[in-house]
Amino acid sequence: MNFRQSFKIAAKSIAAKKGRSILTMLGIIIGLAAVIALVSFTQGQNKWLNDYYAQMGDNIININATTWDGRDISEQLYTYCQKMDEYMLGVTPNYQCWGELNVRYGTKSLSSYNTDWENQPQVYLGNQQFTLCLNYELEDGRDLAYIDVKNMNHVCILGSRIAKNLFDYAQPVGQRISINGTAYTVIGIYKECDPENVGNGKDNVILLPYTLKKLFGDRVDGGSFVGKAKDAASVPKAIGLLNGYLPGLVGDSGWGNASTPNTWQQSANEQNKMQSLFLGGIAALSLLVSGIGIMNIMLVTVTERTREIGIRKAIGAERKTIITQFLIEACLICGIGGIIGIAVGYLATAILCKLVLSFIVWPSVSVTAGAFIFSVVMGVIFGLYPAVKASGLQPVEALRAE
Repeated sequence: MNFRQSFKIAAKSIAAKKGRSILTMLGIIIGLAAVIALVSFTQGQNKWLNDYYAQMGDNIININATTWDGRDISEQLYTYCQKMDEYMLGVTPNYQCWGELNVRYGTKSLSSYNTDWENQPQVYLGNQQFTLCLNYELEDGRDLAYIDVKNMNHVCILGSRIAKNLFDYAQPVGQRISINGTAYTVIGIYKECDPENVGNGKDNVILLPYTLKKLFGDRVDGGSFVGKAKDAASVPKAIGLLNGYLPGLVGDSGWGNASTPNTWQQSANEQNKMQSLFLGGIAALSLLVSGIGIMNIMLVTVTERTREIGIRKAIGAERKTIITQFLIEACLICGIGGIIGIAVGYLATAILCKLVLSFIVWPSVSVTAGAFIFSVVMGVIFGLYPAVKASGLQPVEALRAE
């Protein structure tokens, strides 16, 4: 009997017991779909995280410097970073205003409490290097100037989404808006940062000079700065110098440190890898359980076809032929279940990624191929014992079976 005939017999055997075959495949389908969806979703999380840090840049330095006595150290830190021009391009306060914010232009208004979350205004206070350090680009108007910061000018720069929500197609530059009742002149508009990811918040920013922080009282989250090194290679040296300078700057009445977001990125990537392995391991357990179910069904099949096996052996069928026949049947069940499981996994991945991440990450070719190969290998592993048992039946005893 050649391979083609064995394949046809296996297909007919599976088709003859449709209900039982489908139930047997169900474990494979669920297991593979779970593995593909969970692993692909974790890859999507990694992509989102890497894209986020890529937007920030690989030469960004986060600086936290807080004084408990209320001293403003922004100017001193700025001066020190200017002297580090061999390693640093700039530094800016990155103060965020919390609590209720009401932004108004004419009859249009945006509130941090009543506006949809993706359009809520986010007020930040920085200096003339905020645009550089946070990787923004101006689309229209001008940037903050040193004189704006020094003289506490009531000026602002709007993110693209805020500008669109307030002004539609009108020209914002030169117009006046109010934030919590205080008027500010719009001097510039930032380019759109990420049109696909509406929830990233970067296009909802309103930048004010940090010297206006007293207008917002204790609602300003002070002590946060962002620096920008010349390049990625300059980051370690710059961080070392800053960590040596900050303790002396804040003294005993505060604390300060500098770090790079890349450290958090590496840590998060490691956590996501562990999560992927953990979730994949849980899903793999379901595959093992389904494999045991396949072995059980194949043993039942051997029992049902004992007489057929006896006839085939009586007319000269070799043991390897019987083993091959049952292995092909087991592999066919697992292979069909694997194909369906992969299709379900793709669908689950698309739905999960779209709902949680707002974009779709399709399973990689290696994951898909690996899942299918694994399903076929399962057929060999769990079908081997029933196949060997079938091939070992004695013709006389097998022919007596009812």
